[in-house]
Amino acid sequence: MTIPVSGLDQILLAGATGSLGLRIARELRKRGARVRAVVRQGTTAVRTEPLKALGVDILDVDLDDAAQVTAACVGVDCVVSALNGLQDTILGTQSVVLNAAVAAGVPRFIPSDFSLDFTRTPPGSNRNMDLRRAFKERLDGSPIQATSILNGAFMDMLTGQAPFILFGPRRVIHWGDADQPVDFTTMDDTAAYTAAVAMDPTTPRILRIAGETTSPRGLAASAGDVAGRPFKTFRVGGIGLLEGMIKLTRLVAPGKGDVFPPWQGMQYMRDMYSGDGKLTPLDNDRYPGMRWTKVREVLAAR
Repeated sequence: MTIPVSGLDQILLAGATGSLGLRIARELRKRGARVRAVVRQGTTAVRTEPLKALGVDILDVDLDDAAQVTAACVGVDCVVSALNGLQDTILGTQSVVLNAAVAAGVPRFIPSDFSLDFTRTPPGSNRNMDLRRAFKERLDGSPIQATSILNGAFMDMLTGQAPFILFGPRRVIHWGDADQPVDFTTMDDTAAYTAAVAMDPTTPRILRIAGETTSPRGLAASAGDVAGRPFKTFRVGGIGLLEGMIKLTRLVAPGKGDVFPPWQGMQYMRDMYSGDGKLTPLDNDRYPGMRWTKVREVLAAR
């Protein structure tokens, strides 16, 4: 492993081969940062070539080896984690990266939080939020300046795996109130904001962003505008019914080892529709040059 010479705005990125990580790397490079990506030994060239094309330095390390990760962190101004996974990753590997950053004297750390406001969700109600809450306790006990970025749900999912909008029957499904505010941010916008935060030494502990705060009724209006045909909201039931469906789904389809089994997605929907994960206040205006993508744009590009 060859460690590049340190320079101004030297960022180390963990999880760089993932969808969000690659976007963060691209945005950091746009801003002139030098980027090191720590990737697991044996990572295929197909996953690392896009990073190399951006001018990112690839460091093949054993992410469970504290000494190797610490060496990779030497001379770094900020460590950004875009790691994605379950307990072994969020509490295990990410803790190795955190401890390495501290040992190497890195001044700042951005954890892989990128979610609803887990500081407001009830403990024990959402596995993903619980893992972030547990890591926050470790991070807050470490002698390093940390900034968590909370972005609601990824807006990109509206045209993918999230069953909010049913384009065939032209319905937006929801539980509870059709006017409940919900937060969405595209992965590109989240990455751009993260890159700005990584190069800003004055950031607070938590920053909250939303490309658009809308509602089930607002989603229906946006979908209708794009399609040129009206969409309606469809209330499946109350939050209590959704809670019961989560328990049943987890029982019959536990998805052990799956990062995002169906019931996990339902937990997200529950925390959005109940308002428990609502982001407030928003920090969208911290970087005036940011342009926020709206739901209509994402749907129009579908």
